[in-house]
Formats: sequence, C-alpha cells, structure tokens
Amino acid sequence: MPRIAHIINPVDVSIEDEFYTSQMLTFSSMVAARDFSKEASSIFLGSTQFDSDTFLLPDGFRSLTSLTKSISDINPKLVEKKLPLIAEIFSKFVELPESDFYIYTNADIGLMPFFYNTVIDYLNQGHDAIVINRRRISKKHLKQANLNIIYADLGKSHPGFDCFIFKKELLNQFVLGNICIGIPFIEVTLVHNIVAFAKNPLFIPDAHLTFHIGMEVMPKRNKSYYQQNRIEFFTKIQPILKPYFKLKKFPYGALSLPQRAVKWVLNPSLFSRTYLRLEGENLLNEIRWRILQR
Repeated sequence: MPRIAHIINPVDVSIEDEFYTSQMLTFSSMVAARDFSKEASSIFLGSTQFDSDTFLLPDGFRSLTSLTKSISDINPKLVEKKLPLIAEIFSKFVELPESDFYIYTNADIGLMPFFYNTVIDYLNQGHDAIVINRRRISKKHLKQANLNIIYADLGKSHPGFDCFIFKKELLNQFVLGNICIGIPFIEVTLVHNIVAFAKNPLFIPDAHLTFHIGMEVMPKRNKSYYQQNRIEFFTKIQPILKPYFKLKKFPYGALSLPQRAVKWVLNPSLFSRTYLRLEGENLLNEIRWRILQR
C-alpha cells in the first residue's frame, strides 16, 4: 500500500475571521479522514508556516520547520501580504516519514472521511498523479461548524484545481519557480507540471471528496500579486514545461473534440493558445496517419 505525506500551510488569523473556522474544520477533517482510512498508519499529516503564524495544531499533525521566504523577498514591492512560496512548502515533505506520494491542499480545503481510502484505490490503479476539484458549500456551515452536517451537504462543483497528489519522484522534475500560494496561477503551475511530467495523471472534476466553505467561483484578484505569479509562470515556467505537453494528458483530453474545446476554453486554469497548438498537432498527426493508411 502507498505511504502518503500530506502538507498544508495554515495562517494565523483572528478567531473572528471566517478563515479561522475554515482552517479548524480542515484540520479536523484531515485527522478524521486519516483515522477512518484502512491505511491510517501510512498517512502522515504535516503543517509548515512562518514563525509569526503560531497556533495550536490538533493531535495527529506534525509541526515541520518554519518557512523562511515569502514573495516579498522576491519582489520587495509586494508587502501587503506575506505569502509563502510553493517550492519552499514542498521542500518540507522530506521532514515527514518517507512516503511514496505527496499531497498538497490549501488550508481551507476540507476532506470527506473516505478521501484517503479513495485516493489509495486510485493510486493502486496505476496513477502517478491525481488532481481533485472541490465541492462548494454554503457559508452557513461556518456558524454550526459541524463536520457531520458538512459531510451530508453535496454542494456544487467548482472548476478550479486545489488538491494535488503526486508521486514523490515527480517533485524532482517539477518547475515551480517563485510562485506564491494564495494567488491565482498556483493551481495553473501545479496542473501544468503534472501534465508535463506524470505518465498517467487522473483528473477528478466532480467527485464528493473535498469541500470548501463558500460558493464563490472566481475570487477577487489582487492585481499586483496576480501579475507577479502570471509573469513568473509565462516567462520562467511554461517555456520549460511546454515541450512535454501532450493533449491526452490534460484535463478533458479524453473527451470528444467539441466537448474538449468548450471545457478547455472555459476553464480559467487552462489556456486557449495551448489548446489550439496541441489540437492542431493532434489533427495534423491524424491526417498523416490516414494518408499512410491508404
């Protein structure tokens, strides 16, 4: 059975802040899912954050060494928010017991009790990476903060990617640059790395495996931080990943051409230019093959 290390990056916020309750529910749901799993002894939960983010972690979590860099160290103009770099967060995986697969989720992404069991079943089918979309549920759950009631709420689907599972060896290939979390293009970066380097990735867009409290689809963007991540991706990361892209490994790659085109263009984490290039190459190869068959 695969051994799994799962890291999150919580943030120290006021108890009156909605994010505080979301985080506490995330902690509890992760421990509950680990304890529910048939392979609980092979699932390791870890938390890493800045020294300034101090709070009591629940039993079942290991406190990893603190983060030392933020996006403001890369761009001194970005001082409004102290946002961590995903590359440094991922460097903390080695502090957990040796594992075969790594998981990263945002601190406001809760898990269903059967999450790890389901993930293990998929991994045992030969997938070396999995990306899971969350289900959105109402903010009314922040008042009750009752996990059982939350589990019962099917909620609605969400187009974004926010749960990433990948084989340990893939991390050595990932190109993460100075991408910071908490801002768009973190999911873009991770999805495109998985597409580039995983041999058999699986995308799960609409399963009841994770939840997020809040029905918003497109959160407000901080333009300065957004541009920082966007420029980092398009100038330093995508050029390296681009030669490894294959149409069939992207989300929707197995759908029919009309379905694939619509879903790809509408998804904010995928790009029309990439699709048109790959679809053009796919059609050209099909034409060549048909000519050769004559």
